[in-house]
Amino acid sequence: DGWCMMKILVLSDSHLHLEYMQRCVEFYRPDAIFHLGDYFKDTFFLKEHYPDIPLYAVPGNCDRYQNSFLPPEDCVVRVDGLRFYLTHGHRQGVKQGLGRLIAEGRAAKAHAVVYGHTHVACISVEEGMYVINPGSCGFFGSSAAIIETDGEKITDCRILRQSDLEEIV
Repeated sequence: DGWCMMKILVLSDSHLHLEYMQRCVEFYRPDAIFHLGDYFKDTFFLKEHYPDIPLYAVPGNCDRYQNSFLPPEDCVVRVDGLRFYLTHGHRQGVKQGLGRLIAEGRAAKAHAVVYGHTHVACISVEEGMYVINPGSCGFFGSSAAIIETDGEKITDCRILRQSDLEEIV
């Protein structure tokens, strides 16, 4: 109850490149943010600058060498009535294929699986479950993803490129 259209900004692999993350938040004004690791400590910047936006984050493979305390490497979060399975993807071997990732998302009864690690942005739908990689907001031209929901389903999901932000007047 009380559901309405929501925008979720998905970021991954920021690797200390904070400017693109900040520009995405400023441009899209999301209702929630997912950060999928590498570098987990970049989420502290987001929390400090946008304390009113709920932030859900998981660490990546590069994070275990930088932080003494880390949350679990994957989790299920409920946003706007939908279940999202968040992971960096290294544990599931996503550079070799998405089979294990998709199986874990199914087991979690997720509406969408969001992952990073490959630095390659892509969106697909596998038997009704979205599989979303925002790419890297730190390297290779910078990318992110935006998910729009209406409390019952994902209504839109797209990759954001650096050029999408150049529409700012």
